Amino acid sequence: MNDSKTDQTSISEPLRLERIFHEKIWGGRVLEDIPGIELDIAGPVGETWELVDREDYVSTISGGGYEGRSLRGLMMSAGEALLGETQVTKSGHFPLMIKYLCATKPLSVQVHPDDLAAGQLGVGDEGKHECWYVLDAAPGSLVYLGLKEGVEASEFAEVAGTAGVVDLLQPWEVRAGDFVNVPGGTLHSIGEGITLVEVQNNSDVTFRLYDWDRIGLDGAPRELHVDQALISVDWESRPVGPVQPEMESCGGANRCSVLIDNDRFKVSLFELSSHEDFESGGRAVAIVLIEGRARISVGDEFWSMEGGDTWLFPASISEYRLRPEGERARVLRVESRS
Repeated sequence: MNDSKTDQTSISEPLRLERIFHEKIWGGRVLEDIPGIELDIAGPVGETWELVDREDYVSTISGGGYEGRSLRGLMMSAGEALLGETQVTKSGHFPLMIKYLCATKPLSVQVHPDDLAAGQLGVGDEGKHECWYVLDAAPGSLVYLGLKEGVEASEFAEVAGTAGVVDLLQPWEVRAGDFVNVPGGTLHSIGEGITLVEVQNNSDVTFRLYDWDRIGLDGAPRELHVDQALISVDWESRPVGPVQPEMESCGGANRCSVLIDNDRFKVSLFELSSHEDFESGGRAVAIVLIEGRARISVGDEFWSMEGGDTWLFPASISEYRLRPEGERARVLRVESRS
């Protein structure tokens, strides 16, 4: 891999990102069907990291003129062309992470710290704000967000680390197409039978409060972090719960909806029945193909997007076009706001 500095001022092609597979005790093989990606490991796949730039894992480019280059290396050698106005984290990393997540069993009851709690606990430059777009959910599937009405912090703390926490959490039934916002400090758990796309800022700090009394892949109970979790919880938080996006016409037969637009990231959903033209706005933008197949056009050049692909569009590509290959394609457009 050659990540030496080349002082590039322009990148003229979109970058297909190689996914990274993570085996999880609560995972499975569902991602082979939804969104339809090939799983390169044999065990229960819980997450695929589609866009990541961390010390332990970094996305690499698949195909094209930058084959094999790492995202980090490209930021170093062609930062202005790639990033434009996109700001890196305080530690110099790309500001976003994108994942697919498949839960055939429930995830732990957990919480991510917000910025204040992360600083207090010494676990990094920033807390974690994530959001989910649900691709598929078995009938009756639940997510847990926040406390039930009337539950006090002291009541929850008394049962922290035990199965008693589940009865104090607010359950929400989810279905395909739901969007869920999970700010830092929100108690949460994803129930079984759910497949989703997760978009978050670049933080991977998770504190577990309860893990359903199960044994991990290594044969031992997974670690809990009760003290850190209780410090991290925003006890005043009252999550909205899952919502179905309101789709509006983008012109012609295409429809779109802004799922979230905050100080960390903007995520938009597009349902494409014909071509749609996009502008970079001077920032790096990720496109996640969550249904169907599509074609990318930049000038006279074109590339094919396969189901589940994540592509990064450098800021130096000012305009590009997406067109479904088939009757319809659905994509998420993700950009950093920092």
